[in-house]
Amino acid sequence: MMYKLALVYFDGTTAGPGEHVTRDPRYDILFEPMKIGPVTAKNRFYQVPHCTGSGWERPRTLAGLREVKAEGGWGVVNTEYCSVHPACDDTPYPTASLWDQGDIKSHALMTEKVHAHGALAGVELCLGGARMPNLGTREVAMGVVSMPNLAGNPFQTRAMDKADIREARRWHRNAALRAKEAGFDIAYVYATHGYLLSNFLSATLNTRTDEYGGSLENRVRLVREIIEDTKEAVGDTMAVACRFSAETNGGYGGDGNPVPGETEDMFGVLGELPDLWDINISDYSLEMGLSRFVQEGSLEPYVSYIKSITSKPVVSVGRFTSPDTMASQIKRGIVDFIGAARPSIADPFLPTKIEEGRLEDIRECIGCNICYMGDGKGVPIRCTQNPTMSEEWRRGWHPEHIDKKVTDSRILVVGAGPAGLEAAHALGKRGYEVMLAEATRELGGRVSHESKLPGLSEWVRVRDYRLQQIEKMDNVEVFRESDMSAEQVLEIGADHIAIATGSHWRRDGFGSNNPGGITDLGAPDKLYTPDDIMAGKVPIGPTVIFDDDHYYMGTVLAELVRKTGVSVTLVTPEDTVSSWGLFTYDRWRAQTKLMELGIDLITARNISTFDGNSATLECQYTGQKGTIEVEALVLVTARTPNDGLYQELTDKIAGGAKGSPKSLKRIGDCEAPAIIAAAVYSGHRYARELDVEIDRDNPLKHDRVFFEDG
Repeated sequence: MMYKLALVYFDGTTAGPGEHVTRDPRYDILFEPMKIGPVTAKNRFYQVPHCTGSGWERPRTLAGLREVKAEGGWGVVNTEYCSVHPACDDTPYPTASLWDQGDIKSHALMTEKVHAHGALAGVELCLGGARMPNLGTREVAMGVVSMPNLAGNPFQTRAMDKADIREARRWHRNAALRAKEAGFDIAYVYATHGYLLSNFLSATLNTRTDEYGGSLENRVRLVREIIEDTKEAVGDTMAVACRFSAETNGGYGGDGNPVPGETEDMFGVLGELPDLWDINISDYSLEMGLSRFVQEGSLEPYVSYIKSITSKPVVSVGRFTSPDTMASQIKRGIVDFIGAARPSIADPFLPTKIEEGRLEDIRECIGCNICYMGDGKGVPIRCTQNPTMSEEWRRGWHPEHIDKKVTDSRILVVGAGPAGLEAAHALGKRGYEVMLAEATRELGGRVSHESKLPGLSEWVRVRDYRLQQIEKMDNVEVFRESDMSAEQVLEIGADHIAIATGSHWRRDGFGSNNPGGITDLGAPDKLYTPDDIMAGKVPIGPTVIFDDDHYYMGTVLAELVRKTGVSVTLVTPEDTVSSWGLFTYDRWRAQTKLMELGIDLITARNISTFDGNSATLECQYTGQKGTIEVEALVLVTARTPNDGLYQELTDKIAGGAKGSPKSLKRIGDCEAPAIIAAAVYSGHRYARELDVEIDRDNPLKHDRVFFEDG
């Protein structure tokens, strides 16, 4: 039987379901209507343009994603960057596009849904330049000068002549007209982040000698002309916004290179032209920095002076999750709108929850940037905190609503890590009687352990949000220190059992570059795994971190060990440190941090032997071997599912054991070790699909759209 002495009683003081709550008057300022040229936003919550991984290929998926944000209270909801012409093609990255009538119809799916909830819809029109290689269309990319492709492709742009400039203006104007027909309320002129217009602004890149180069007035000419073209095209029915970079208070140019006073001088020419300024900086790794390195509101020093040089409303971002920080930014005159991408992904209903006084119900962004991975991989974005992201249309999942239970089944979830917590939380919302059993005293599983590592403290929000929700539910019981055997599990007599017992890191070197493991590993007392270090067992001598995982764990552990005073070398078989961190913007800042700490970085090397005194490194290309003196080896390679309980239960159920459930399923890392977002999704999907008939051949809708006119 389950030992009830381990029952957790929560002491939450938050409002229960159905209780009337009202917003705190301190946040009234966030809900004031705001004019943007000829249109009015119902409040100051502004979902800035952000990538979705869907683009033009998945219009219904995209419309569903944007709709829930409008429903959740955002006053403005924008698209991602939107190509205006086939010569601005960013394939394989999934951009939006406004090339033709088919694109108009696709975007109308979004604008109609956004308008239905009283929000404004915006589109970020984009001229590509050297950022877009046109791999899909094979059009020749055009640039301010002939310059290399900024995405690393072996192509250069054609230096634009006057005819090209007229064509670019025409493309942008025509796209604005299509945006108007699609029902948008705001059209963007995109003049930052290395795209074409920012290259024209740059004193470094723009070496032209005609009226579009040289002096500041010449370099801003094209931006000014396109703003004017756009305003003329859309008339008084749409606002025109400009996305612009302000690198520092001292004033930096469009590409981030220092030119004293240029930002202010550019605003002297452009400041009153658009209806709104969307201010960011060129450095993505800071603008959308990981919580590991960048805190909430980090752009304030860069944007705080902008309102002093324009009378037009200003929006900027800062991974805002605290309504106090939001209200402070408005009251102190930093911005007029609270811009958000990631917080609106983690919780599309963030504005509504603030308005209703339900702050404890906000799913706060943890700043892991797994959402950004979708753009880099060309897949619909996902979110660690919000497992329904991108599933709104294709699976019919809503971030706040879930179908009620269809039976009176009792559910046992074994394991209170991210998968188990989410399963219990979502099952509880459905109304099921849920028992959540955890073998240890601490809830949260890997989230609790990893959030204690350097820079990852905000990740504990994954645990805390779910516990805060569970504490409101009388139908969910949580049991600590309940390390259950298969016999005890079956004694409970639950109708359904979910095993969420997680995984553990391997200590044999098995990984993507060593599928047979590392065969010559001696000195087992000097071998460590991430689990050892997270449990407090840290090496005391010169240490090698062998990273065959290529995400964050290797670099975080290297930082932790180095800060104990031990010399550290990070070795990876890949050509770069934290190679998968490319997709979350881990890589650059993580590598910089390690170098600043004096950690040696060795790439393209595998480890073939370790004897407790030295390790043999083997070149991935030539096979050449060398040794380094080292007293400890930390293996960050692969994980093994903790599925022993599941396998034992499977055998007993197959043998007709008494108390066998209607279903037994493993979820999260117990099923397949992966990222935390995958574990949360697994738990959520289990809860959604329990007692529901699912088409196993077609579990989600395939977003295919065909238009008669192309």
